[in-house]
Amino acid sequence: MKGKGWERWAAVLMVLPSIILISIFVYAFIGWTGYSSLTKWASASPDFTWVGFANYERLLFGAGIETQRFYIDIRNFVGFTTLFLVACVVIGFGLALLLDSKMRGENFFRSVFLLPFAISFIVTGVVWRWLLTPGTPELGSTGVNKLFEYIGLGFFQPRWFTDPTVYYIAADTGVGQFLNQIGLGFITTPMWGLSAGTFSIVLAATWQLSGYVMAMYLAGIRGIPHELREAARVDGANEYQIVRHIYIPLLTPITLSVVIILSSISLKLYDLTVAMTGVGRGFATDTLAFNMFETTFKATRFAQGAAIAVILLILVSVLIIPYLRYSLRSETAQ
Repeated sequence: MKGKGWERWAAVLMVLPSIILISIFVYAFIGWTGYSSLTKWASASPDFTWVGFANYERLLFGAGIETQRFYIDIRNFVGFTTLFLVACVVIGFGLALLLDSKMRGENFFRSVFLLPFAISFIVTGVVWRWLLTPGTPELGSTGVNKLFEYIGLGFFQPRWFTDPTVYYIAADTGVGQFLNQIGLGFITTPMWGLSAGTFSIVLAATWQLSGYVMAMYLAGIRGIPHELREAARVDGANEYQIVRHIYIPLLTPITLSVVIILSSISLKLYDLTVAMTGVGRGFATDTLAFNMFETTFKATRFAQGAAIAVILLILVSVLIIPYLRYSLRSETAQ
């Protein structure tokens, strides 16, 4: 019994430094950020005058530029995340199926597909900024637009991340009229549209993370018993039916993990935007994380920046906590 008691205390002592450090540098700082968001700190000099939820009210219900920027950031997040998730899941799953087909050079192609994931978002942003710089009428096309000229598609000259256009459902269209009839007319505004500049960030982020999604799906596919697939083929199922009725249902936990992980990445996206586009014209490529950084450290409005950080934390928690509960229940059931 003495030996077991000593082992228990030794285990506690081993993890105690980590518990202390996490308590201070994670949870204590989260609490400090939450407290700061309820103060009047709006300059380089700390001002802890209590103002309650005034910073949140200004951010969510105000009439200033900070409120407009916040809701544009929400719009950008929804549009970016939707396109980003669909592109990564489709491409990653397709690459996993391709590699699982026992193609030649599987190890080589697997390394090639995974290579972008080893690169930082800063490097990715710099490279894709150069590739997608549209050029000017005086200097001509550059990057990808120059390639379009070489292959005879000179008429197709997107402005990429410099394009502030917002695509949305207009109220005078058939879809817009239908939305009005069912009480969803508020969607027919630019606020619920998709910024054209978002496509450039989606392209770069998908290039970097689709290989990671491929690795997750490939591991899941390789974990499906070979006998199950062979039994389906004996019963007359073709490859499409095997993918639809065996692969996709069995890979649901992996798909859920992919959605949660990529959604949290898109919500906290900062470095790719900084290196590639900045906030863009009319905040076309702005993000919540970028907004929080500029509000806090450039405008020195620390309380307002802390309010954005708390909202960002809440949004991340909404994504992560249900996933953690699902994982815990799955482990308990096993």
